[in-house]
Amino acid sequence: MNILIINGPNLNLTGRREVAVYGSRSFEDYLEELRAAYPMHRIEYFQSNHEGDIIDCLQAHGFTADGIIINAGAYTHTSIAIADAIRSVTSPVVEVHISNVHAREQYRRVSMIAPACRGSIAGFGLDSYRLAVEFFIKSV
Repeated sequence: MNILIINGPNLNLTGRREVAVYGSRSFEDYLEELRAAYPMHRIEYFQSNHEGDIIDCLQAHGFTADGIIINAGAYTHTSIAIADAIRSVTSPVVEVHISNVHAREQYRRVSMIAPACRGSIAGFGLDSYRLAVEFFIKSV
């Protein structure tokens, strides 16, 4: 199985930014552990702080990946363009969030991309990504 993880703006600073919200572990360290836990599956990774790059990545891999996990960061709450890109591809997409966005500021409680995704996972720290991987392995 080929799974693509796409992280949006500021997630390159996971482990260093807002540690109380996002934890002290870098995503790159977590990714190594995730890949080691699922050696029979290919887990690719892309991160960008730019909306258009995220859309380009969705379009480039969205017809061949068995599943896409996206944490669009702040674009979750603003990007109709990313939602449209998700709708335009055939690969199933799961939205993830490290924090529980529903327990945070009001503006973070609305996701523009959730209606375009197969489902959403939030609030389990970096383990939200593992839960999404498990979903794809068991259901796709």
